[in-house]
Amino acid sequence: MKNKIIVLLIFICSISPCFPQEERILFILDFSSSMNETLHGVPKIDLMLSTMREILPKINPNTSIGLRVYGHRMPFTAFDACRASDLVTAVMPGGAKSIENSLSKLKPRGMTPITYSLKQAVRNDFLGFSGKKHIILLTDGGENCDESPCAYVMELIKIRSDIFIDVIAFNINNAEDLEQLQCTALVTRGKFYSANTAGELVKSLNNSVNVQKEVEAKILPNY
Repeated sequence: MKNKIIVLLIFICSISPCFPQEERILFILDFSSSMNETLHGVPKIDLMLSTMREILPKINPNTSIGLRVYGHRMPFTAFDACRASDLVTAVMPGGAKSIENSLSKLKPRGMTPITYSLKQAVRNDFLGFSGKKHIILLTDGGENCDESPCAYVMELIKIRSDIFIDVIAFNINNAEDLEQLQCTALVTRGKFYSANTAGELVKSLNNSVNVQKEVEAKILPNY
């Protein structure tokens, strides 16, 4: 019986890794000017920041996490405004405190360069890392600078299979924007969430942070 169990485990591991690869998480957060608008009487930026402060301490300190933001600068030219995207906390274990400190210094000011931010994240922010790269994109609007993020990831998946993008559409009503963002998530085998209240935002972020662990959990039968 013992030999049969070993053979079974070898077979299972051959079709699905028994030991999950380490996951790296990169938050990409929206600091465009529209985040100054209110939702149920509260600025959306305040709802996002309070939710991040609630979520960050729950993340395993051994998990590598980082933060990229966009729209936090509004330069004089449209070109520069559409390049206002920065990695403010590098992806590293125990990055929660650094992320929280970075968030406290940022203000919503500019445009919504989603696709440029995704390109920078894929090309630069995960350099030197193997395994799964999990991007959590939180935005309150669609792309208004570059090609659609959907078009970008359609090309990306032809050459990369290690990028998973979860998208949290925060108080978005535009049907075309929602379609593009949903495509961005689903094409990369990520999750799409629509959050229109503070509670839904908390739930969406919490689910996104934990989604990979839930997918990878396995229950082996007793023999």
